[in-house]
Amino acid sequence: MSAIAFSVRFLLAGLTAAVLVAGRAVAEDWPGADWTRRPVAPGPALAAFEAYAFPPRDDGERSGVRSDAVVAIRDGVLVYERYAAPTTADTPHLVWSVSKSLLACLLGVAYGEGRFGLDDPAARYYPPLAAHPALHMRHLLNWTSGLAWEEDYEYSPLTSSVIAMLYTRGHADMGRFVAQHQAGAAPGTHFSYSSGDSLLLAAVLKGMLPAEQYADYPWAVLFEPLGIGSAVWERDATGTFVGASYAYLNARDLARVGLLMLRDGRWGEHRLLPEDWVAFNRSPVPGYRPRAESLVPGGHWWLNLPLEGAPPPWPDVPEETFAALGHWGQALYVLPKEKLVIVRFADDRDASYRHNDFLRLARAAFVVGEAP
Repeated sequence: MSAIAFSVRFLLAGLTAAVLVAGRAVAEDWPGADWTRRPVAPGPALAAFEAYAFPPRDDGERSGVRSDAVVAIRDGVLVYERYAAPTTADTPHLVWSVSKSLLACLLGVAYGEGRFGLDDPAARYYPPLAAHPALHMRHLLNWTSGLAWEEDYEYSPLTSSVIAMLYTRGHADMGRFVAQHQAGAAPGTHFSYSSGDSLLLAAVLKGMLPAEQYADYPWAVLFEPLGIGSAVWERDATGTFVGASYAYLNARDLARVGLLMLRDGRWGEHRLLPEDWVAFNRSPVPGYRPRAESLVPGGHWWLNLPLEGAPPPWPDVPEETFAALGHWGQALYVLPKEKLVIVRFADDRDASYRHNDFLRLARAAFVVGEAP
């Protein structure tokens, strides 16, 4: 069955599916064309959450409120959503580096199709990496390529590799631009967050697929099976997806990706992502040394795990929490123990927002039901 046929069949099949728990079938809620809705009741906990998530903002350049959108899904049911103009429920919002985790999901489908292994040399699929024969797929996915890359943004435009890749000398062929960087460390020996590594993964995926399949691949194998209709993903002049930065989805659709990951790669009665792939996404980068209040990197996702005696970066949420995060406050949070998925879109530029505070208040509003 084609991915498109599967998508249509699933959407027509209804909103529930069963999973075996302790040997018995348990019904689960899944979205069809839309989400089932059971809004949380108003109360002090919800009011405290909204006071944090949507306070008025006026910093001289931007006015409005702190968040552009928040959508919360509890065990497959939409329990909360709110938008701030001009963002609406239908707005495909730029998710910035959340794109990296979307790319990880897309690669997970390719991995499940047997197109590559984690220890395959990346140059096997992208010849411009021939100068880096020891660079393997897992290194790119763990941001441990060792390439000498400067992950700076608008604050350091003259030295930023990202600015050069997206807007100046590298923008026409982003993959080749990244591949031309020199090695600064041996692959797998040093974690350094890199949009260049993510862009290379998009170029590598292109080399795994027949030329006629690549442009439609995200929709055919991921977005359409999940029922996502709002997705836009920009490509460079060579046709390579800008897998580091330039995906757009509306909040309800991004929440579908969160539900996929919450349920370990299953969608209804079908498995889109292999279990070992999701386990890799949620495993810390080998040898990573924790930094104060910094999330732990996984396989192109961010983890809340305590390491080497350091506390979880977000102490007020379960340590199993993981997230996809993007520039200026874009976030897809997954809290497995709470069966909770939260999407947040924003335009944060004043450094006042705190993930832990947001999630502490969200748990109180959507799970505990009590004021914090």
